[in-house]
Amino acid sequence: MRDLLLLSVVAALLAVALRRPFVGVIAWAWFSIMAPHQIAYGVYDIPLNLVIAGVTLFAYVISGEAMKFRIDPVIAFIIALAGWLTIAQVFSLNPENSAPHTDRFLKTLLFVLVCAQMATSKLRLHALIWVLVGGIGFFAAKGALFTIVTLGEFRVQGLPDTIIEDNNHFAVATATVLPMMLYLRSQVSSKRIKFALSALLILSVLAIVGTHSRGGAVALALFGMVMWLRSRHKIALIAAGFAVLAPAIVFMPAKWGERMSTITSAAEDKSFMGRVDAWVINTKLGVAHPVTGAGMRNPYLFEVARTVDTERGLRARAAHSIYFEMLGGAGFIGLFLYLSLYAAGFFAAWGVFARREEPDMAPWKPELARAIQFSLLVFAVGGAAVSMEMWYGYLMLIACAGALSRITPKETTLPRYAPENALRPPPVRMTPLRSGA
Repeated sequence: MRDLLLLSVVAALLAVALRRPFVGVIAWAWFSIMAPHQIAYGVYDIPLNLVIAGVTLFAYVISGEAMKFRIDPVIAFIIALAGWLTIAQVFSLNPENSAPHTDRFLKTLLFVLVCAQMATSKLRLHALIWVLVGGIGFFAAKGALFTIVTLGEFRVQGLPDTIIEDNNHFAVATATVLPMMLYLRSQVSSKRIKFALSALLILSVLAIVGTHSRGGAVALALFGMVMWLRSRHKIALIAAGFAVLAPAIVFMPAKWGERMSTITSAAEDKSFMGRVDAWVINTKLGVAHPVTGAGMRNPYLFEVARTVDTERGLRARAAHSIYFEMLGGAGFIGLFLYLSLYAAGFFAAWGVFARREEPDMAPWKPELARAIQFSLLVFAVGGAAVSMEMWYGYLMLIACAGALSRITPKETTLPRYAPENALRPPPVRMTPLRSGA
């Protein structure tokens, strides 16, 4: 039954996408963020995401939207990074191991490129953000309920067989989406939807606590600090935060508190020092192969790691850092292009926010720009401790930032006779009567 329902929905979306290609982008985003085929049975092994991507790209070309391809810094660095990953794969130290990871990253960048090109209006941008918030929020709500039922005894995990399966990855992803929940709440007029988004925000915070992730805790702390700095009602915000977190922390087991306490004594924690070893290995591989690196995920292999560090190489493991993953996998040039893409998205949003006082600037644009900046800042900090450089979520926000910077004011301005002539009706054109009429 699940398989039939899912296939029916996908078929309907693709049929609409042939006329309106952006519907295909929404379906693509839905499968990328939530992987709904994993809750089915018979269609689990069917590459529905690939089918959706193919139909969307086909519709994108035949609709003529592809002829409006635009270049900006975000687009340029997406293309440059994809090109460099391809080159790095050619010079990979273990091509067979790095090939599937490089392929996955390239497919992610293709999706981001399409999002950046086709998110040409407020409606389209909001649609993408709703998919992101709804997708992560769904699993966060489940995780929060799991935490409450089990009293935090077990860790909340993300969606199996995805980038956010790991508890640390899921915690950082959820923290990254929190600012977007606040943004959507500010944009809706329905009190019920506002309440639902507020409840989802609280549940997401509980889910982060339930992951037992120290990286997630740091990202959540940064979110709270920035919220406090921006808020005009600082005492009320502290009280609200205390009301949410205090009960959650009280019922969490003792092992949760012991794990969180190691944040301040990281040098004595074996898990953290293991990550340091991985960072050292990736740095040494980056220095040994500064142009193209060792190949994506190759530093995980002990036979590759021990070529630069005999002792640490025997304990080769994930880098647990978006920055060291890129350095070890694609070299200093790959890291530079990756950081440049990140900076391009951040400053594209900053440019929109900086123009917030312009008379023809619609209020939603600088608000969205600030929310995207906020999310990217949270991910930049949380990502320092997780291997999530290929995650769709934050890359989609970078694409939205680039698209937002290209939306013209005409799309959101009031009629020309407003506001100074808002009380006057628009001019009426009179057609003179013909003689003899």
